[in-house]
Amino acid sequence: MKAGLFPDLIVNGECVPHAVVAAETQNHEAPTGKPGIAWRKAANAVAVRTLLLQEARRQGLTPEPAEVEPGRFETDEEALIRGLLETSVEVEAPTEEEVKSEWARDPSRFRSPPLWEVSHILCACDPRDKEAKEKALRKANVLNDRLKTNPKDFVALAKTDSDCGSKSAGGALGQLGPGDTVPEFEKFLHHLGEGEITPVPILSRHGYHLVRMDAVAKGQELPFEAAKRAITIAMEKAAWARSAQAFVQELAAGAEITGADLQPVT
Repeated sequence: MKAGLFPDLIVNGECVPHAVVAAETQNHEAPTGKPGIAWRKAANAVAVRTLLLQEARRQGLTPEPAEVEPGRFETDEEALIRGLLETSVEVEAPTEEEVKSEWARDPSRFRSPPLWEVSHILCACDPRDKEAKEKALRKANVLNDRLKTNPKDFVALAKTDSDCGSKSAGGALGQLGPGDTVPEFEKFLHHLGEGEITPVPILSRHGYHLVRMDAVAKGQELPFEAAKRAITIAMEKAAWARSAQAFVQELAAGAEITGADLQPVT
Protein backbone atom coordinates (compact mmCIF):
# COMPACT_ATOMS: atom_id res chain seq x y z
CA MET A 1 0.00 0.00 0.00
CA LYS A 2 1.51 3.30 -1.09
CA ALA A 3 1.41 5.76 1.79
CA GLY A 4 1.57 8.72 -0.60
CA LEU A 5 -1.94 7.96 -1.81
CA PHE A 6 -3.39 8.78 1.60
CA PRO A 7 -3.36 11.98 3.69
CA ASP A 8 -1.19 12.43 6.75
CA LEU A 9 -2.86 11.61 10.05
CA ILE A 10 -2.44 14.50 12.49
CA VAL A 11 -4.04 14.46 15.94
CA ASN A 12 -3.81 17.67 17.99
CA GLY A 13 -0.64 18.61 16.14
CA GLU A 14 0.95 15.16 16.53
CA CYS A 15 1.78 13.68 13.13
CA VAL A 16 1.36 9.91 13.12
CA PRO A 17 3.83 8.11 10.80
CA HIS A 18 2.26 6.51 7.75
CA ALA A 19 3.95 3.25 8.75
CA VAL A 20 1.85 3.10 11.92
CA VAL A 21 -1.41 3.39 9.98
CA ALA A 22 -0.15 0.96 7.33
CA ALA A 23 0.63 -1.63 10.00
CA GLU A 24 -2.87 -1.22 11.46
CA THR A 25 -4.55 -1.93 8.11
CA GLN A 26 -3.86 -5.67 8.52
CA ASN A 27 -6.47 -5.68 11.31
CA HIS A 28 -9.25 -4.34 9.08
CA GLU A 29 -11.14 -6.07 6.29
CA ALA A 30 -11.83 -4.38 2.97
CA PRO A 31 -13.03 -5.50 -0.48
CA THR A 32 -10.31 -6.64 -2.86
CA GLY A 33 -8.94 -3.74 -4.86
CA LYS A 34 -10.18 -1.11 -2.41
CA PRO A 35 -7.23 -0.39 -0.10
CA GLY A 36 -8.68 3.02 0.73
CA ILE A 37 -11.38 1.41 2.87
CA ALA A 38 -8.84 -0.51 4.98
CA TRP A 39 -6.74 2.65 5.29
CA ARG A 40 -9.71 4.74 6.48
CA LYS A 41 -10.63 2.11 9.08
CA ALA A 42 -7.02 1.93 10.25
CA ALA A 43 -6.64 5.72 10.35
CA ASN A 44 -9.75 5.99 12.53
CA ALA A 45 -8.48 3.30 14.90
CA VAL A 46 -5.04 4.87 15.18
CA ALA A 47 -6.57 8.34 15.68
CA VAL A 48 -8.65 7.04 18.60
CA ARG A 49 -5.62 5.30 20.11
CA THR A 50 -3.57 8.49 19.74
CA LEU A 51 -6.30 10.55 21.40
CA LEU A 52 -6.43 8.16 24.36
CA LEU A 53 -2.66 8.13 24.76
CA GLN A 54 -2.53 11.91 24.63
CA GLU A 55 -5.18 12.15 27.34
CA ALA A 56 -3.44 9.53 29.50
CA ARG A 57 -0.20 11.49 29.32
CA ARG A 58 -2.01 14.77 29.96
CA GLN A 59 -3.37 13.22 33.16
CA GLY A 60 0.13 12.11 34.13
CA LEU A 61 -0.73 8.40 34.20
CA THR A 62 2.07 5.88 34.53
CA PRO A 63 1.86 2.59 32.62
CA GLU A 64 1.55 -0.51 34.79
CA PRO A 65 1.49 -3.43 32.31
CA ALA A 66 -0.70 -6.32 33.40
CA GLU A 67 -0.08 -9.95 32.52
CA VAL A 68 -2.66 -10.84 29.87
CA GLU A 69 -1.64 -14.49 29.61
CA PRO A 70 1.18 -16.54 31.13
CA GLY A 71 4.46 -14.86 30.21
CA ARG A 72 2.89 -12.10 28.08
CA PHE A 73 2.33 -8.57 29.37
CA GLU A 74 0.62 -5.51 27.97
CA THR A 75 2.71 -2.95 26.16
CA ASP A 76 3.15 0.41 27.87
CA GLU A 77 0.64 1.95 25.45
CA GLU A 78 -1.94 -0.76 26.15
CA ALA A 79 -1.44 -0.28 29.88
CA LEU A 80 -1.82 3.49 29.59
CA ILE A 81 -5.08 3.19 27.67
CA ARG A 82 -6.45 0.60 30.08
CA GLY A 83 -5.50 2.81 33.05
CA LEU A 84 -7.12 5.84 31.45
CA LEU A 85 -10.38 4.03 30.78
CA GLU A 86 -10.42 2.52 34.27
CA THR A 87 -10.16 5.98 35.82
CA SER A 88 -12.39 7.84 33.35
CA VAL A 89 -15.22 5.43 32.57
CA GLU A 90 -17.62 4.47 35.35
CA VAL A 91 -20.90 2.59 35.13
CA GLU A 92 -23.45 1.58 37.73
CA ALA A 93 -24.38 -2.06 38.10
CA PRO A 94 -27.91 -2.79 36.84
CA THR A 95 -30.58 -3.36 39.46
CA GLU A 96 -32.13 -6.80 39.85
CA GLU A 97 -35.34 -5.39 38.42
CA GLU A 98 -33.51 -4.23 35.29
CA VAL A 99 -31.79 -7.60 34.95
CA LYS A 100 -35.08 -9.48 35.34
CA SER A 101 -36.71 -7.21 32.77
CA GLU A 102 -33.93 -8.02 30.31
CA TRP A 103 -34.38 -11.75 30.93
CA ALA A 104 -38.18 -11.50 30.57
CA ARG A 105 -37.95 -9.86 27.12
CA ASP A 106 -36.99 -13.26 25.67
CA PRO A 107 -36.01 -16.01 28.12
CA SER A 108 -35.13 -18.33 25.21
CA ARG A 109 -31.95 -16.27 24.64
CA PHE A 110 -30.48 -17.57 27.88
CA ARG A 111 -29.43 -21.18 27.72
CA SER A 112 -26.88 -23.52 29.20
CA PRO A 113 -23.83 -24.05 26.95
CA PRO A 114 -24.26 -26.45 24.02
CA LEU A 115 -22.21 -29.63 23.67
CA TRP A 116 -20.79 -30.77 20.35
CA GLU A 117 -19.32 -34.09 19.30
CA VAL A 118 -16.91 -33.20 16.54
CA SER A 119 -14.50 -34.90 14.14
CA HIS A 120 -12.01 -33.13 11.92
CA ILE A 121 -9.26 -33.58 9.37
CA LEU A 122 -6.37 -31.17 9.86
CA CYS A 123 -4.05 -29.99 7.11
CA ALA A 124 -1.50 -28.37 9.39
CA CYS A 125 0.41 -25.18 8.60
CA ASP A 126 1.55 -21.93 10.12
CA PRO A 127 -0.87 -19.37 8.61
CA ARG A 128 1.93 -16.79 8.69
CA ASP A 129 3.96 -18.93 6.26
CA LYS A 130 2.48 -18.13 2.85
CA GLU A 131 3.99 -21.12 1.05
CA ALA A 132 3.00 -23.60 3.77
CA LYS A 133 -0.49 -22.08 3.95
CA GLU A 134 -1.04 -22.45 0.20
CA LYS A 135 0.23 -26.05 0.27
CA ALA A 136 -2.09 -26.95 3.17
CA LEU A 137 -5.06 -25.34 1.40
CA ARG A 138 -4.40 -27.31 -1.78
CA LYS A 139 -4.37 -30.53 0.24
CA ALA A 140 -7.53 -29.53 2.11
CA ASN A 141 -9.36 -28.71 -1.13
CA VAL A 142 -8.48 -32.11 -2.60
CA LEU A 143 -9.82 -33.86 0.50
CA ASN A 144 -12.89 -31.64 0.53
CA ASP A 145 -13.69 -32.55 -3.08
CA ARG A 146 -13.48 -36.24 -2.17
CA LEU A 147 -15.81 -35.73 0.79
CA LYS A 148 -18.38 -33.95 -1.35
CA THR A 149 -18.51 -37.05 -3.53
CA ASN A 150 -18.24 -39.61 -0.72
CA PRO A 151 -18.94 -38.07 2.71
CA LYS A 152 -18.85 -41.55 4.27
CA ASP A 153 -15.09 -41.59 3.61
CA PHE A 154 -14.50 -39.01 6.36
CA VAL A 155 -13.13 -41.46 8.94
CA ALA A 156 -10.91 -43.22 6.41
CA LEU A 157 -9.48 -39.93 5.13
CA ALA A 158 -8.88 -38.70 8.67
CA LYS A 159 -6.91 -41.85 9.47
CA THR A 160 -4.70 -41.53 6.38
CA ASP A 161 -4.41 -37.78 5.78
CA SER A 162 -5.03 -35.79 8.98
CA ASP A 163 -2.07 -34.05 10.64
CA CYS A 164 -3.75 -34.21 14.07
CA GLY A 165 -3.21 -36.88 16.72
CA SER A 166 -6.94 -37.54 16.51
CA LYS A 167 -6.31 -39.37 13.21
CA SER A 168 -5.99 -42.65 15.11
CA ALA A 169 -9.62 -42.18 16.20
CA GLY A 170 -10.81 -41.28 12.73
CA GLY A 171 -10.57 -37.57 13.52
CA ALA A 172 -12.87 -37.71 16.55
CA LEU A 173 -12.25 -34.91 19.04
CA GLY A 174 -14.91 -36.06 21.51
CA GLN A 175 -17.26 -33.68 23.28
CA LEU A 176 -16.51 -29.96 23.08
CA GLY A 177 -18.19 -26.98 24.69
CA PRO A 178 -17.71 -23.23 24.28
CA GLY A 179 -14.12 -22.27 25.06
CA ASP A 180 -12.72 -25.77 24.61
CA THR A 181 -11.11 -24.95 21.27
CA VAL A 182 -9.70 -21.90 19.49
CA PRO A 183 -12.29 -19.21 18.59
CA GLU A 184 -11.72 -19.37 14.85
CA PHE A 185 -12.59 -23.10 14.96
CA GLU A 186 -15.44 -22.81 17.44
CA LYS A 187 -17.39 -20.18 15.53
CA PHE A 188 -18.19 -22.71 12.81
CA LEU A 189 -19.54 -25.24 15.32
CA HIS A 190 -22.47 -22.96 16.11
CA HIS A 191 -23.68 -23.24 12.52
CA LEU A 192 -23.23 -26.96 11.79
CA GLY A 193 -26.16 -29.33 12.06
CA GLU A 194 -25.81 -32.95 13.11
CA GLY A 195 -24.09 -34.95 10.38
CA GLU A 196 -23.00 -31.86 8.43
CA ILE A 197 -19.47 -31.26 7.15
CA THR A 198 -18.11 -27.75 6.64
CA PRO A 199 -18.60 -26.89 2.94
CA VAL A 200 -15.09 -25.44 2.61
CA PRO A 201 -11.87 -25.84 4.60
CA ILE A 202 -11.76 -23.51 7.59
CA LEU A 203 -8.56 -21.80 8.72
CA SER A 204 -7.34 -21.63 12.31
CA ARG A 205 -3.96 -20.90 13.85
CA HIS A 206 -3.24 -24.62 13.43
CA GLY A 207 -4.01 -24.89 9.71
CA TYR A 208 -7.00 -25.86 7.58
CA HIS A 209 -9.75 -28.07 8.98
CA LEU A 210 -12.52 -30.14 7.46
CA VAL A 211 -15.05 -30.49 10.27
CA ARG A 212 -17.92 -32.93 10.74
CA MET A 213 -20.58 -32.43 13.41
CA ASP A 214 -21.29 -35.89 14.79
CA ALA A 215 -23.86 -34.87 17.42
CA VAL A 216 -25.28 -31.70 18.97
CA ALA A 217 -26.83 -31.21 22.39
CA LYS A 218 -28.42 -27.77 22.44
CA GLY A 219 -28.32 -25.83 25.67
CA GLN A 220 -31.43 -25.79 27.82
CA GLU A 221 -33.37 -22.61 28.55
CA LEU A 222 -32.29 -21.21 31.92
CA PRO A 223 -34.59 -19.92 34.67
CA PHE A 224 -33.97 -16.36 35.83
CA GLU A 225 -31.91 -17.27 38.91
CA ALA A 226 -29.55 -19.39 36.82
CA ALA A 227 -29.21 -16.74 34.13
CA LYS A 228 -29.02 -13.67 36.40
CA ARG A 229 -25.25 -13.48 36.82
CA ALA A 230 -24.49 -13.83 33.10
CA ILE A 231 -27.13 -11.22 32.21
CA THR A 232 -25.75 -8.81 34.81
CA ILE A 233 -22.22 -9.15 33.44
CA ALA A 234 -23.43 -8.68 29.86
CA MET A 235 -25.41 -5.56 30.80
CA GLU A 236 -22.43 -4.11 32.66
CA LYS A 237 -20.15 -4.74 29.67
CA ALA A 238 -22.65 -3.12 27.30
CA ALA A 239 -23.02 -0.09 29.57
CA TRP A 240 -19.25 0.20 29.90
CA ALA A 241 -18.82 0.05 26.11
CA ARG A 242 -21.38 2.83 25.64
CA SER A 243 -19.69 4.98 28.27
CA ALA A 244 -16.25 4.36 26.76
CA GLN A 245 -17.56 5.34 23.34
CA ALA A 246 -19.05 8.51 24.79
CA PHE A 247 -15.71 9.30 26.44
CA VAL A 248 -13.89 8.90 23.11
CA GLN A 249 -16.47 11.06 21.35
CA GLU A 250 -15.96 13.76 23.98
CA LEU A 251 -12.20 13.69 23.40
CA ALA A 252 -12.71 13.79 19.64
CA ALA A 253 -15.12 16.73 19.88
CA GLY A 254 -12.40 18.83 21.50
CA ALA A 255 -9.59 17.63 19.22
CA GLU A 256 -8.13 18.80 15.92
CA ILE A 257 -7.83 15.79 13.63
CA THR A 258 -6.90 15.59 9.96
CA GLY A 259 -6.55 12.39 7.97
CA ALA A 260 -9.36 10.61 9.84
CA ASP A 261 -13.03 11.41 10.35
CA LEU A 262 -13.90 8.83 13.08
CA GLN A 263 -17.05 7.90 11.15
CA PRO A 264 -18.10 4.27 10.51
CA VAL A 265 -16.59 2.94 7.27
CA THR A 266 -18.65 0.53 5.19
